[in-house]
Amino acid sequence: MGTGASKNPDSSSHGSEEREDQAGGQLYVSLKMENYKLKGELFPHVYGSVPLVGSWDSSKALSMERESTSMWELSFVVPPNHETLDFKFLLKPKYNNAPCIIEEGPNRLLTRGTLQGDARSALFRLNNDEVLEYRVFIKADRVSPFDLAASWRAYQENLQPSTVRGIPDVSINSMPEAGAENGSSASLELDLEHYVVPAPTTSANSGLVYAANMTETPRSLTRAGVFSNTDGSGSGPHSYKDGGVPVDRPVTIKEMEVIVPDPSKVYSGSGMVESKSVGTFSPLQKQDGHRGLFVDRGVGSPRLVKSASATTFSTNLKLDSETKNAMPAAAGAVAAAAIADQMLGPKEDRHLAIVLVGLPARGKTFTAAKLTRYLRWLGHDTKHFNVGKYRRLKHGTNQSADFFRGDNPEGMEARNEVAALAMDDMIAWMQEGGQVGIFDATNSMKNRRNMLMKMAEGKCKIIFLETICNDERIIERNIRLKIQQSPDYAEEPDFEAGYRDFKNRLENYEKVYEPVEEGSYIKMIDMVSGQGGQIQVNNISGYLPGRIVFFLVNTHLTPRPILLTRHGESRDNVRGRIGGDTVISDTGEIYAKKLSNFVEKRLRNERAASIWTSTLQRTILTASPIVGFPKIQWRALDEINAGVCDGMTYEEIKKNMPEEYESRKKDKLRYRYPRGESYLDVIQRLEPVIIELERQRAPVVVISHQAVLRALYAYFADRPLKEIPHIEVPLHTIIEIQMGVTGVQEKRYKLMD
Repeated sequence: MGTGASKNPDSSSHGSEEREDQAGGQLYVSLKMENYKLKGELFPHVYGSVPLVGSWDSSKALSMERESTSMWELSFVVPPNHETLDFKFLLKPKYNNAPCIIEEGPNRLLTRGTLQGDARSALFRLNNDEVLEYRVFIKADRVSPFDLAASWRAYQENLQPSTVRGIPDVSINSMPEAGAENGSSASLELDLEHYVVPAPTTSANSGLVYAANMTETPRSLTRAGVFSNTDGSGSGPHSYKDGGVPVDRPVTIKEMEVIVPDPSKVYSGSGMVESKSVGTFSPLQKQDGHRGLFVDRGVGSPRLVKSASATTFSTNLKLDSETKNAMPAAAGAVAAAAIADQMLGPKEDRHLAIVLVGLPARGKTFTAAKLTRYLRWLGHDTKHFNVGKYRRLKHGTNQSADFFRGDNPEGMEARNEVAALAMDDMIAWMQEGGQVGIFDATNSMKNRRNMLMKMAEGKCKIIFLETICNDERIIERNIRLKIQQSPDYAEEPDFEAGYRDFKNRLENYEKVYEPVEEGSYIKMIDMVSGQGGQIQVNNISGYLPGRIVFFLVNTHLTPRPILLTRHGESRDNVRGRIGGDTVISDTGEIYAKKLSNFVEKRLRNERAASIWTSTLQRTILTASPIVGFPKIQWRALDEINAGVCDGMTYEEIKKNMPEEYESRKKDKLRYRYPRGESYLDVIQRLEPVIIELERQRAPVVVISHQAVLRALYAYFADRPLKEIPHIEVPLHTIIEIQMGVTGVQEKRYKLMD
């Protein structure tokens, strides 16, 4: 790469030398750094003297581009007889203002495309004295002026100024060749983990926690000096008085004891009973007594008057003004059913108990958790009571399989006692305003179920939900998950010993198991795989029980990801206007290409996946670069209807419609735009989407809008309705919801700022 310098010192010789350098073109220099053990969010940069950077100020350092997961590059063009380039490498943090880390050793000198001195790696000493080493590669190629001109001309032809933002943005117009990246601005790193950002603290990560630990904290067992909650979960603090005893519970241990009803004196399972029975109804009662259908969010809730007995309640049906005027936290059919319940429904029908039945390792707790999440999302006040949690709190976690034998009277009495405690807590919660209780236990014998029906008589309606699984592979998988996650085996270091104990426990239950034949019930038979199976329903009627059956028919445990993302930035986003149906901006187009690359990489082996969009063009345009997957448009995924405010900015609404602005500010959940929708309306129209997402066995990419994705995300994350309007769903970010046998897990990818 010499300059062809002549030994003849005359002027003509110097002129010839200059012309030769010009004819020889320019030097295309590539600086590369390679490291396979990248450290957090540190990114290589270059800084130095003229003409490369022109400053030793680290804030002006040039960023190196990522070429692969381990290689970074900075390329530039200089004349062959350029000044010596004096520079160094440094590492800069991506997200904070922490100091840069400058490579150790002397400055690097580049002269005429050649690095002076010995070739050496770039060494960076971190705060903990750890040394990070990058291999350094320098390459210089001579490029003719004609090649440079042709490249510049092609570059200019493929760029256009932005017409949306009013600033000199550019976007690539030319279509890439098949299989090529969609332009450098839209290309992605080979490793998608590069784009992972922290999820919110309230993210959908139930799959990381044992499901039973997220159930309701036993109130009857959490009193100071008696029992303590060892698993750290709970629904909130209780008020205490002298000595740490909750004010709303009996004081002494003797008073706390629960009298277990004599099973021989309760239901015989004959089917037809009196009207106060919660198991079945006579034909006349079925006709006249089932109009108000279980939706009670404070509408007509009786005020609780506690009697001296811990398990006996009387009600004062005189409603105060606040209760009379309360509306349920729901809309549409849910609100209508709540009013019907207040006006027409039997008292016991105001509250519904879903009582799980089934052998261990059949997915009862997982099914209960999913059903709880679904009902809460629809606006029903629902709680999940797990009897195993009560048992562990009262009797400890070190119970062997003998504790669960049917011929062990002490064990039977202890288990019936904690079941009665849980039922007592659930009924007390219902009397305080709760609507749907999920009672999670094996409840494998008719005597136990009769006891529960007797306790619920006149207070709530019971529907048994029996889960039956005959697939040995699924049972084996559930057993192993149980050993790994259940607190019952947390202190058992030997997995095989825990496995044998649980198998013995399972055999003890199988010896005495009695299928449900009494009362109202739903049987799920081999439904968990999502492939076939059947569901049997007996004596089920009404709005809410019907919704529950429909949900259970469509739910399964097949692992698959669901990807939620907003459309690329639209022109109305740029202008700050709500609603509308504008196209995406130049930035939105870049995101659409990045999203296409992401989907291709993330779902390359999932050819059965599908892409769902709304019917608005900004979501359709965002999905347009994605190829190879079917695309489905849902009107239910359209953005919240802003009514007469559509196309306005919030400042315009505040100025021209101040009352509407203040009403929305006070209650974003229930506020309905004039001639438009509220968040509760959006939730109602999204129920078919949720059901279909539960039914799908392949991955789904949902490209929709902020309000809609807030509602969908709240379902998976089990967030309260009141939080939905405030959930953060940023642009150009993908929320991956992983659904599977252990619950729901979340991961977020931010493709663009």
